[in-house]
Amino acid sequence: MKTIRTRNLLATALVGALSLATTIARASDPLPSWNDGPAKQAIVDFVRVTTEAGGAKLVPLEERIATFDQDGTLWVSHPMYSQVMYCLERVPALAEKNPELKKVEPFKTVLSGNREAIAKLPMKDLEKILAATLTGMSTDEFQAEVKQWLGEAKDPRWKKPYTELTYQPMQEVLKYLRANGYKTYIVTGGGQDFVRVYAEQTYGIPPEQVVGTMSGTKYGYDKDGKPFLTKEPKLLLNDNNAGKPEGIHLMIGRRPYAAFGNSTGDQQMLEYTKAGDGARLCMLVLHDDPKREYAYGPAQGLPDTKVGTFTQALYDEAKKQGWTVISMKDDWKVIFSF
Repeated sequence: MKTIRTRNLLATALVGALSLATTIARASDPLPSWNDGPAKQAIVDFVRVTTEAGGAKLVPLEERIATFDQDGTLWVSHPMYSQVMYCLERVPALAEKNPELKKVEPFKTVLSGNREAIAKLPMKDLEKILAATLTGMSTDEFQAEVKQWLGEAKDPRWKKPYTELTYQPMQEVLKYLRANGYKTYIVTGGGQDFVRVYAEQTYGIPPEQVVGTMSGTKYGYDKDGKPFLTKEPKLLLNDNNAGKPEGIHLMIGRRPYAAFGNSTGDQQMLEYTKAGDGARLCMLVLHDDPKREYAYGPAQGLPDTKVGTFTQALYDEAKKQGWTVISMKDDWKVIFSF
């Protein structure tokens, strides 16, 4: 009888120990929103070998740099980039201040509210809208306007603020890298001043660690003699394609050890990262989940798009270079925190 009781106690203790071990293992998982697989393992292995004391591939603390594209890599970029949505929604206020714009294209089309016609506007017309809505005001005024818009605007599909449409798996990667001594930078084709308004609150990335497309500013004084900067329609850096490694050199001064992107505009950043010595991590997010987010490519037979294009040529290059392609559908347990 005692033997049976002892066995039962041991069995109960063993079950309890296994349950505790499982709980600890889950709690220690730095990437709980990722499914087990090559993509998750590549991140974990990279962090381990580059931070392991005495390891052959140890990266000095001061050199631990990781760069992330934003649109389509850290948050939703479809059906249109959030910054473009901001600019389109700023046109009515701009037209109130400058009534002559109501009769001028492409502002006339935007003010018509015809979404089909707006969607067909060519890039040169969108550039006119961006220039008109992103310049001509002080940097302080611009920051205030963007902050107000972000507090009010909501994505038409999820009815959530744009800053809540960040990818939970990528938020975990940001935190995991920072917990292991890496500085995380946003390197985006979007406007640098625009992203700097919300990057710290949304991603934990301070404004000085945001590299983006930059316009010029002009120093001046107001009527009371207080100095201020005015945003000017003068392009300093187009932070896309080859502009990304150029911007990294200009603003960071160190080659990244890890780089994350999702489109053809990120290829040169990944090439530049991979060209360095030692262990390097290069990853591309493939949007192949039409139910939980969107599906577009046209890589792997996915629908074509002008927003965040991921071509088959880029996919093939990723496989050739040993870059990891992240499948939203297969690699992510969840996409959003909500």
